[in-house]
Amino acid sequence: MTVGAATIHRHLRAAGLVSPQPQKRPKSSYIRFAAEQPNERWQADFTHWWLADHTHVEILNWIDDHARYALSVTAHRRVTGTIVVDTFRKACAAHGIPASTLTDNGMVFTTRLSGGKGGRNGLENELRRLGITQINSTPNHPTTCGKVERFHQTLKRFLAKQPKAATLADLQAQLDAFVDEYNHRRPHRSMPHQATPATSYTARPKATPGERLDTHDRVRTDRIDQAGVITLRVAGRLHHIGVGRTYTGTRVLILVQDLNITIVNAATGELLRQLTLDPTSDYQPTGAPKGPKRKKL
Repeated sequence: MTVGAATIHRHLRAAGLVSPQPQKRPKSSYIRFAAEQPNERWQADFTHWWLADHTHVEILNWIDDHARYALSVTAHRRVTGTIVVDTFRKACAAHGIPASTLTDNGMVFTTRLSGGKGGRNGLENELRRLGITQINSTPNHPTTCGKVERFHQTLKRFLAKQPKAATLADLQAQLDAFVDEYNHRRPHRSMPHQATPATSYTARPKATPGERLDTHDRVRTDRIDQAGVITLRVAGRLHHIGVGRTYTGTRVLILVQDLNITIVNAATGELLRQLTLDPTSDYQPTGAPKGPKRKKL
């Protein structure tokens, strides 16, 4: 008969002969948090899956922190910033606008760890436009987004019992079936009386966004190109701003406060242009008449 090392360690610890030195924090040390209202906070993250032919795909999930209600579960070849914004807008159209969001620091969710050179990405810009508070977890602390991480596990256990999807459309059909079962019929152990997420999501009034007063201020340097243009990325989209061919080759400072842009000659301090950027247009013209200047008679 052999005795396992864990059994020996347990008896030595019970006798006070071993000082506990846990490699991980005990679960009892974690402070559990759940939003008090539906739409008070949405969590989002994406996870990985494979089709029948071993093609790698990604599944993007948005869930409600209060009720664990699955707001959006979608399959994609690769989750991009544009897809994150699109699924978020669709979830808002279906369920209302949340007061806040909670995600990790993936570049599709935030650029706060990228040095800020590209400005806010598409989701960050959308959240500020709607007055939604954005919360990002501290790096290397996955428990902050624990509810959506746990949702990934439940989803994958369901998918593992299904036939392997041959196409992205087949996988999406499986996800839709899972969401229906998860939201409306499957009791949730974390909910009072093990209610379904749908029951918990509709039991209380929904939270709404507040007013955000923060602005996004940044300074960039650039050189005006041969077309008299500089480039600036706003909300994940590259815009071309006309300054004038007269200033070709001039080094400039670009002062940015949200959509308000000031362009200054870096050497002399001369103000070259001020504008409010139109986010729907790639090119921001100077407004000067086109064509060669007419000679005065």
